[in-house]
Amino acid sequence: MAVSRKTRPALAVVAVLALVTVGVVVWRIPSSDESRPAAATTTTAAPATGLPGADGAGDPYYPTDGNAGYDVERYDVTVEYDPETKRLDGRTRVTATATADLTGFNLDLYRLTVSEVEVADTAARFRQEGDHELVVTPAAPIPTGTRFTVEVAYGGEPGLFPEKALGSNGWQISASGGAFAAGEPHSATTWFPANDTPRDKASFHLVATVPEGWSVVSNGRLGETTTAAGRTTVRWDAETPMATYLTTIAIDRWRIEKSTANGVEIVHAYAPGAEKRTELGERLPEVLEFLAGKFGPYPFDAAGGIFLSDRIGFSLETQTRPIYAAWADLDTVVHENAHQWFGDSVTVDTWADICLNECFASYASWLWDEAKNGADLDAAYRADVEKRSDKSWKHKLYDMGAGNEFKAVYDKGPLALHALRRYVGDDAFDRILKGWVAKHTGGNASWPEFEKYAAETAGRDLDGFFAAWFRGDGVPADEYLWPGPLRR
Repeated sequence: MAVSRKTRPALAVVAVLALVTVGVVVWRIPSSDESRPAAATTTTAAPATGLPGADGAGDPYYPTDGNAGYDVERYDVTVEYDPETKRLDGRTRVTATATADLTGFNLDLYRLTVSEVEVADTAARFRQEGDHELVVTPAAPIPTGTRFTVEVAYGGEPGLFPEKALGSNGWQISASGGAFAAGEPHSATTWFPANDTPRDKASFHLVATVPEGWSVVSNGRLGETTTAAGRTTVRWDAETPMATYLTTIAIDRWRIEKSTANGVEIVHAYAPGAEKRTELGERLPEVLEFLAGKFGPYPFDAAGGIFLSDRIGFSLETQTRPIYAAWADLDTVVHENAHQWFGDSVTVDTWADICLNECFASYASWLWDEAKNGADLDAAYRADVEKRSDKSWKHKLYDMGAGNEFKAVYDKGPLALHALRRYVGDDAFDRILKGWVAKHTGGNASWPEFEKYAAETAGRDLDGFFAAWFRGDGVPADEYLWPGPLRR
């Protein structure tokens, strides 16, 4: 996620009179017969209560998000939406495996009314509790290890989660009268039932029907589009598992541009009023090539962007196809596509680990400025550190507390990573970036795991450095604040 410059300070860069040469990197995803890191195993952690089927997946910041007792493999979402009435009707089929003996289980669905639930194609009892809990009791218990399906029919007018940090999340009405779903940490369950925790990644398949003249953009690869009886139906398939908050649907009178680069299908969608932003979309292959040189092969078989004409407060790294607010620029495109590695392919274990997403995506913009614009990052770092007040250091980058996830990651975060780069050296830093992504491709990981991996890769003790920069809430000691060439 990148936030508006009203809330995120711009990087101060100092140009150097030097020519920076950028090597050519093949960024396409390797074919099945080529060498590629194996996908990490994704599991759903037990909830804080430890009860099979209980509400909550165990995230300490959002204890009622997600659910326990099963691991989702696949979402098949079918929806119809009318922009005039703003009503959505849906039927979602969830394919999952029981990780405990289940006499009942929960799904998350935010303020939409459920009319029918089937488990294993048999009618099930259900009730809705609070604003997002769907409690399901199947006709027969589901034994541990059983693969099962649950199908939910529902409808209503989708709404918004009132988030304090970055504004409203979820289903939003666009300036053109269309709609889009975007937000972090919540969004998906405003339009389909899900196990809403980043720990439970699953493939995502969407069939959406809208009135003729409107169209639908989502994640993954574009499938068949048909128009009949005054309605248009569009299919999208994202086979690589993703966290629920990275799914999206965007409904508008899109101008669609399709192309292929290095074997990756690229689809850009431009909303009415966003037509002049094609130059950003045209830079995407260059951006992905650059990022692949830093992080390793691009991890998906599709890419692109959803360019809004709405001035929402954030852009978001929705998997394979980020959503861009009207203010988004090339820096934002770099940031959101860096997330395809840090956040999308390698996903946080809990929201306390958010620096694994935002610190690295923010530093990717620094690396871009260094390579493409000749920025002197050491000078930029010194200028930023020297102007910061003691108060500006108070927010932690790891385990910062619920509601504080985005208070430091965009400014203190890239400073910390630049200091780490200078502390361990460029060679070790490069190995850390590429090796971390390769080790956890397709899975989940935590910040403590990153600290351990970085120390092992660098071959030195980094406990003091991480305590000062990421776990601390004060100015780091000089040995960590001014390492290597940054030292006065």
